[in-house]
Amino acid sequence: MTGVPNEAGSTGSALAGSRILVTGGSGFIGRHVVRTLEEAGVAVVVADLNPSPVRDGGRLCLGDLRDPDFRDRIVTADLDGVVHLAAATSVLASVRDPAGVYDLNVAATAGLLELARLRDVPRFLLASTNAVIGDVGSGVIDETIAPRPLTPYGGSKAAGEMLLSAYHGSYGMTTCALRLTNVYGTGMAAKDSLIPRLMRAARDGATVEVYGSGRQRRDLVNVLDVVQGLIVAWQHDVAGPLVIGSGRSADVLEIVATAREATGVDIPARHIPGKQGEMPVVQVDLARAAALGYQPSVTLEDGLREVWADFRPERDR
Repeated sequence: MTGVPNEAGSTGSALAGSRILVTGGSGFIGRHVVRTLEEAGVAVVVADLNPSPVRDGGRLCLGDLRDPDFRDRIVTADLDGVVHLAAATSVLASVRDPAGVYDLNVAATAGLLELARLRDVPRFLLASTNAVIGDVGSGVIDETIAPRPLTPYGGSKAAGEMLLSAYHGSYGMTTCALRLTNVYGTGMAAKDSLIPRLMRAARDGATVEVYGSGRQRRDLVNVLDVVQGLIVAWQHDVAGPLVIGSGRSADVLEIVATAREATGVDIPARHIPGKQGEMPVVQVDLARAAALGYQPSVTLEDGLREVWADFRPERDR
């Protein structure tokens, strides 16, 4: 399962010959994005702390985005745009260290945007999150709801979105924030969100911890559908926020049950107290993205089977 589950030909014709900086291009989402862009004929500049392969015509730049000198080296006048994926993404870690999250998610983003303006880079796409919205109860989240984040992580992403809006309004840059729901998929072995914790529990014969009652509802979107949403936003010059998810919400207990089916392992679960800043329900409206042609196509059941293939013991493969 590589590439975008959509028309690869139209993607290639629209992007072929362009040069795009992808921050965080060695990460979980970044590797999928870079692969798809390269298949479409893009010369990709990957900026990350960790190495990853790039095709001929591309470039790998190793460094820390919090370093102004590194930012100065990677944002060049020959870029057609920036896809900014690099971020501190742990909600719980943001509560413990809000200043550290600000440095990477806000200050570094502001620095990249300013360099893009100075060097006439015309577009900037940010991986944001539904966490900018905060608690809307059982309401449906769309692009019209005003942000009221509950955590420093959500606040840092909301600040990034406001910077994008300001640079669009003041300088005419095409800036878009993809508000992603909970992303999962192949290549996330290093992550510590619910899905990899379930996979590790199934592999290791361990117990997974469920926060609170487990009735919190989440929209889990496969990384391949996220890449599709990114390409749609790029091709249509979308400005402003764009919600990208699966369009289907499931509670945590249902997700655990689906993981048991996908792995064939009766994963034991233990309930622990809920965490501060957790949203009780994430249910999104994909109407704006759907009007542009976005169609999530990977079911949770199929997606979890693919993830399990990454995690299951070698002897079972």
